Amino acid sequence: MTIKSKISLYISILFTVLFGAVCIALISLFSNFRKQEFEERLNEKAVNTIKLLIEVKEFDNKLLKIIDRNSINQLYDEKTLIFDRNYKLIYSSLDDTKIKWTTKDLDYLKKHKSFFRRDKDNEIYGFFYDTNYKDYYALISANDNYGKRTLNFIIYILIGSYLFFTTITWLLTLYIIKKQLNPLETFHKKISEINDLNLDITLETNKNSRNEISLLSTEFNFMMNRISDAYQKQKEFTAQASHELRTPIARISAQLENQIQHADEKNKVFLKTIFSDIDQLNELINSLLILSKIDSQNPKSIEKTRVDEAIYGSIQKINTLFEDFKINLDIEESDPLFDLLEINGNQKLLEIAFSNLLKNAYLYSNEKLVNVVIKTIDNKLALSISNSGATLSKTEQNNLFQPFMRGENARNTNGLGLGLRIVSRILNAYGYSIVYIPEENLNIFLITF
Repeated sequence: MTIKSKISLYISILFTVLFGAVCIALISLFSNFRKQEFEERLNEKAVNTIKLLIEVKEFDNKLLKIIDRNSINQLYDEKTLIFDRNYKLIYSSLDDTKIKWTTKDLDYLKKHKSFFRRDKDNEIYGFFYDTNYKDYYALISANDNYGKRTLNFIIYILIGSYLFFTTITWLLTLYIIKKQLNPLETFHKKISEINDLNLDITLETNKNSRNEISLLSTEFNFMMNRISDAYQKQKEFTAQASHELRTPIARISAQLENQIQHADEKNKVFLKTIFSDIDQLNELINSLLILSKIDSQNPKSIEKTRVDEAIYGSIQKINTLFEDFKINLDIEESDPLFDLLEINGNQKLLEIAFSNLLKNAYLYSNEKLVNVVIKTIDNKLALSISNSGATLSKTEQNNLFQPFMRGENARNTNGLGLGLRIVSRILNAYGYSIVYIPEENLNIFLITF
């Protein structure tokens, strides 16, 4: 998961949890408020009923029932019971609602003065009224229809608001975070384009901005400048040192050749061994020079060349080196292929790359036979070079294009381990890709242009 996704997720979850907690708290507070308010209304109803019964003698039960029935504050589904001190029922309201009660409830009232409990949809309020002369017990059962409707309305409003605002928050958070961190996308894209052939990449910076991304971009540019300078100095040293070494190496080779011609048989074998080492050292220096030339090339200013012509030139070079070199060349016959044969690239460098691949395929082939196929894959030009022989292990495949890397199958073959590195550097300089595909007793190098 990306950082912007994590930040958006965490902020959205935080808001969702906090807003949810606020909604639950509001519902809980209003529910308690409704309960307390309803309890106070029931208490007021009980007190007024008892007062009318005991303090106004002109009132009788019949008149009190009429008042209850026509009261402007009449409660929904109400039932009122009044008991005297002997637990004798002295008043009951008109309706048929039942109140579940026992003498234990009246005993509880006598001790605790009041209680409030729920009985299914109704709520029961018990009240003990103590006068100087007599004690009374009141039980009122009613359904707070208005309060519950108000509570349900508030719950629906809060649930709707919760769903709406959390959805808006998730979308807005994702949009805002993505917009704020968008420079990091550019940062990542620029970094992914950096390689040893492209070290001049810089990021756009705003000198007036002091945010973290701008500061990071500035420091990144400073770092790339230092790396580019150091890498340029390294390339210049490698090119100059390799160039300067060629002259003494050539003199030593010439002197050894002269000595070999005039040496006896005993010393001739020894001198030939030294000459072979000098020749390998000369090949190493030439490879380093090739790598330095690749680094100095500007891929944007490379001329056009044809892949088939570069392949033919490479085959001629390998034929002069190895007399038993055999090759099968197959070119796909299709109109799209002939249109794709011309590519951007320096023909000499491409011939070096193809020659190294052909040479490797020859040296590590069981039959000294190399198969070359020029074809199209997904409307792109592709070149396949394969041979029969032992395939590379997973570890060797991962390091295949690293310098001085040689596999187990190269123990009995002379080489420096720079051939495939040179191939990779040449192709990458022009944006072409090369992959190694092992099959059963078959090694395939596939180049896509």
